[in-house]
Amino acid sequence: MLLLIYVKKWWMMNRDQFSFEIISKIPDGLGRAGIIHTPHGDIKTPTFMVVGTYGEVRFLSPSKFHDLGLQGMICNGFHLSQISHEIEEKGGLSKYSGYNCPTLTDSGGFQVMSYGSGLGKVVSMNKRDIARERFKTENKKRLARVTEEGVYFKRNETADEELFTPEYSMEFQHEIGADIIMAFDELTNIGDSKKYNKEALDRTYRWAVRCLDKHNKLTSDRSDKPYQALFGVLQGAHYQDLREEAARDLGSMDFDGYGLGGAFEKEQLPKILFWCNSILPESKPRHLLGLSKPDDIFVGVENGCDTFDCVAPTREARHGKVYTLDGDINIKNSKFKEDSSPLFEECDCPTCRSNHSRGEIRKLLKNEYGMKTDKQIREDKKIALELITVHNVYFIVKLTQEIRKAIIEENFFNFRDNWLRRYYG
Repeated sequence: MLLLIYVKKWWMMNRDQFSFEIISKIPDGLGRAGIIHTPHGDIKTPTFMVVGTYGEVRFLSPSKFHDLGLQGMICNGFHLSQISHEIEEKGGLSKYSGYNCPTLTDSGGFQVMSYGSGLGKVVSMNKRDIARERFKTENKKRLARVTEEGVYFKRNETADEELFTPEYSMEFQHEIGADIIMAFDELTNIGDSKKYNKEALDRTYRWAVRCLDKHNKLTSDRSDKPYQALFGVLQGAHYQDLREEAARDLGSMDFDGYGLGGAFEKEQLPKILFWCNSILPESKPRHLLGLSKPDDIFVGVENGCDTFDCVAPTREARHGKVYTLDGDINIKNSKFKEDSSPLFEECDCPTCRSNHSRGEIRKLLKNEYGMKTDKQIREDKKIALELITVHNVYFIVKLTQEIRKAIIEENFFNFRDNWLRRYYG
């Protein structure tokens, strides 16, 4: 009896390392500003968490990370599972990455499903892709199949089949050591039927039970490690009854927070988030998976989401796209060849405060006269992509900071309308 009391007391003390407090709310709405407390630091919300697929953000050094106002990073659990032992030996993901910040890993479900479940190899949110994906599937053997036990998949057509289970997802995520980890879920495709979505939703619920059981056991067995918060992931596509069912079922379970995912048309995002977050416990944080365009962030915040992630700011930087309050520009365009202004006049990011002009950054990206050596091309491109990455990430982070300020000052809707009007013209 005494041992049971001690274990329960230890569990509560350890779990206290993670919590969420609400600082201010949008009147008569779901949106809020808050603070997520984690073992590796606080996260003031709403905020953007940059994507570091393999535990680092391309073209963003640790020295720049905190200068940009970043508070956390999300990493690809599937890819890091291959080196989870190494990460644990080096002190966990926060230390291993060099960013020394709160971290989040996904369950690996999206990557495993993309090997062939659903309609095709690529999970899409665009209905126009459905026909193309179905064509691909018919002409190429699927590399993944979903069962009650888990997902059987092959990394390529000649590889041996592997089994990916909810328990395995919990095991490697615990070894990786992120502050927030995600339960294993089945992501359906935008073209799947409602019947299949219901089957997948029921399976995701049963997997969630298994994830919680394994997570609780690992947390107890690894009592010397910092507490890791487990988020349940809501699916249900664009169906209101399925989304609400997921919110009721997972919301009643002992998760520390929730991830909102799924494949659906972007236009349906507001009502999907409203359906889910109207039911989920208000006292727990919610992460919107894979979306962080400015309009997505405003919709997400208004409908109760706290954190966001997306590869867009860094990926688009690598293609020369630069974010500005007056809309995005492509710095590779010839009209910027002699432009001596910074990437954006009103920006105070490290790039825009430096002496690097639009024309100079464009020159670093281009080899118009064929005079550069291969080495110089690589070196110049690296410098340019670092400069643009820093700018784009800062742009999105600053947006979330301003949204947080607007919520606290009870000016969210005016700020939203003015900001979006200028950005989208």
